Amino acid sequence: MYKLGIDVGGTNTDAVLLDDQLHVIASVKKHTTPDVYDGILHAVEAVLEQADIDRSEIRQAMLGTTQCTNAIVERKNLAQIGVMRIGAPASKGIPLMVDWAEDLKKIAADTVIVEGGFEYDGKELAPFDQAAASEFFRGLKEKGIQSVAISCVFSTIRNDHELEAAKLCREIMGPDVHVSVSSEIGSMGLIERENATILNAALYKVAQSFTEGFAESLAEEGITNAEIYLSQNDGTLMTMEYARRYPILTIASGPTNSIRGASYLSRLKNAIVIDVGGTTTDLGVIQNGFPRESGVAVTIGGVRTNFRMPDVVSIGLGGGSIVRQKEDGTVTVGPDSVGYQITEKALCFGGDVCTATDIAVRLGMTELGDASLVRHLDEEFARKALQAIRSLCEDSIDAMKVSSDDVDVILVGGGSIVLPEDLAGARSVAKHEYGGVANAIGSAISKVSGVYERLINYDEVPREQALEKAKGEAVELAVAAGAIRETVEFIDVEDVPLQYYPGNTCRVKIKAAGDLA
Repeated sequence: MYKLGIDVGGTNTDAVLLDDQLHVIASVKKHTTPDVYDGILHAVEAVLEQADIDRSEIRQAMLGTTQCTNAIVERKNLAQIGVMRIGAPASKGIPLMVDWAEDLKKIAADTVIVEGGFEYDGKELAPFDQAAASEFFRGLKEKGIQSVAISCVFSTIRNDHELEAAKLCREIMGPDVHVSVSSEIGSMGLIERENATILNAALYKVAQSFTEGFAESLAEEGITNAEIYLSQNDGTLMTMEYARRYPILTIASGPTNSIRGASYLSRLKNAIVIDVGGTTTDLGVIQNGFPRESGVAVTIGGVRTNFRMPDVVSIGLGGGSIVRQKEDGTVTVGPDSVGYQITEKALCFGGDVCTATDIAVRLGMTELGDASLVRHLDEEFARKALQAIRSLCEDSIDAMKVSSDDVDVILVGGGSIVLPEDLAGARSVAKHEYGGVANAIGSAISKVSGVYERLINYDEVPREQALEKAKGEAVELAVAAGAIRETVEFIDVEDVPLQYYPGNTCRVKIKAAGDLA
């Protein structure tokens, strides 16, 4: 039995094949193409040719993709949707999509705020206005809208009204309508949770396209026995059906795949991962083998959201970063890059642009291209460039650390050849021969998870009893996502007191993950 892992980045598409012992038997790196599926096909073809195995023995195929992120940032292929907030009259002072860019607001064919919603303690603000909701849904149906986003005030405490609205929507608009409800997507905070839900609803066509396209790409290569999974941004996997319901959860899956792959290759469960690509470098943190989650609202394409996202810092440094010398003698590296054109434009490949890769070749850090083509570069200039690269990384390592202690660092990504292995703030710096395809490996070895998050008053439910129930719910969510029950373990358990709530109220969040069924 084999696993096929694929990760589509902005510059490269990586593919790996793992055997049943999770050993890498083949790996390739191909340029990402304007049509993403051409790049995936080229990578799959190449890795299969290298491995020369019986394709019917590939039983699992995993894909990490940037398409949802690109769709939002580039404003392409987003669906027209209807947006409903349940929370009148209390929330009418804050318009829907209040801080959105005008070009992105156009995805909303119609919006409405209807009566309903809850207080912070679960008490009903007002009854759900079924009549107004029904009229809104009928109007959307007449316009041919196929996707609806529904949010509700304090639905993370009680989601009764959201579920009632979703049921009503399907009754009126038909069972095939795509309904996104905020309690299943975001965390506390109405506006950010609502924003994430709207984006999720707008991505349903993109999700349908990349799930079907990936399946067709595999079928073209004779891979017909494989179960297909998509990478989530918490370092775990989801089924194609789950991805179609929650496409927004694929956003930032690339950095999380690299973090998981780095942990697997280095056998380190706690470290900082530096993933160097062709254009950018992503730094993330491994905690207990999984990416550390961001504790602040994350902006995607100019929209503030609060659904789970990895804590990642991105800097404009990559293998293709352009190196320049200023008039005062200082040397800069990036943030602009030749990207996937590095094999055409970099000096060591016969081009006319000095890149970070050329500096690494000039200083003997790697053997790539034709070293004779960079011998004319002044050594002092090259060392100044290397110091600029070092400073960029060391500053970012300090930004990711939670104490002044030195930490273990793992270098991955095809562009990691440009980094020195002695970095200030690092206790150790690890590299692995397969580090260049750590993202694809992370995709292939990922588990499936379930996350339970609720506000619980320990004066009403004793803490131990509440946590036991929450753990049980997290396990059930992981099993529902495709995990083998016996392999499920708890990755993270949090209960944070909320002083601004009455009584002994805590935010309980539990994450459980297990092996694929």
